[in-house]
Amino acid sequence: MIYREAGQFKTSYEADEAIFPVRQDRVFVIGLLVVAFFVIPVIGNDYWLRSVLTPFLIFSLAALGLNILTGYAGQISLGTAGFMAVGAFAAYKLSTGIPELNIIIVFILSGIIAALVGIAFGLPSLRIKGFYLAVTTLAAHFFIEWTLTHFGWFTNYSTSGVISAPEMVLFGYTIESAESRYLLALSIVVVMTLLAKNLIRSELGRAWMAIRDMDVAAEVIGIPMLKTKLLAFAISSFYCGVAGALWAFIYIGTVEPQAFDINRAFEVLFMVIIGGLGSIYGSFMGAAFIVLLPILITNIAFAFGANLPAEVLTNAQLIIFGSLIIFFLIVEPYGLARLWQVAKEKLRLWPFPH
Repeated sequence: MIYREAGQFKTSYEADEAIFPVRQDRVFVIGLLVVAFFVIPVIGNDYWLRSVLTPFLIFSLAALGLNILTGYAGQISLGTAGFMAVGAFAAYKLSTGIPELNIIIVFILSGIIAALVGIAFGLPSLRIKGFYLAVTTLAAHFFIEWTLTHFGWFTNYSTSGVISAPEMVLFGYTIESAESRYLLALSIVVVMTLLAKNLIRSELGRAWMAIRDMDVAAEVIGIPMLKTKLLAFAISSFYCGVAGALWAFIYIGTVEPQAFDINRAFEVLFMVIIGGLGSIYGSFMGAAFIVLLPILITNIAFAFGANLPAEVLTNAQLIIFGSLIIFFLIVEPYGLARLWQVAKEKLRLWPFPH
């Protein structure tokens, strides 16, 4: 009764191929966007906008990029943080070298630069796969981090290696307040999510999934391995590069290689695993889980009067993260996205027993 397609007839191919063919899905997404754009900026304080929602959006974009490569194309990668660093430093060099560039153009160009780097490090995927490909992308991460640390040109020869992101100006308006930063990040994430959703539904997206499921059979039916895999690395790196630029400019306000260490790569990977491999909205679920769980643990500890040291809370978070990853890998390998899908399937039969 609540979530039924009965009576929702399609009279054209366009209606049948819509992103949200079920009316309830369209209403839910539109309502969610209305709340995100018009309600949250009004009722949210600086802490939630700057420290919770903005990093959630940026992490969601990075997880979406990794999900395109790992979840849809089946190419394991541990170089997400490295590609984010490329995007951050590329945005810094572009904005300082060409100050008159629109900030949106800066973000797009930084993503393109990250995509080119991703193509270079994606070449080994043509010969190796699985664990060995993960090791190769991990080596790419360390190479990128070493390059950004040891060549002063990337930081404009700053002695500390830490540089401040330039002021963001969009159409004559300075992006400075928590609300404007949040809205800019939200707008970029919504547009790129829509592009990713359409991309997955395209011929290229179906080719990625064919390679993921059985690459030998995909090659036999005529799917070009070189083009398809490199496009997966390029588009994934583009998303991660834009996420890195947003992290440096909108969230942190500084650019440094240590902000994109190997822990950041594993953090994004955990988001994809917990949220669900091969799922667009699973990337958002995983990012929300990783961002909100530490806040929940801290609030629970204070609610019970446990005045725990910071290092104890940090270790507790790591233990819970590890336990949950093991839980999802064993019980529900498709993550939170699968649980959401099961819930919708049960709603289709409610109130009748399944």
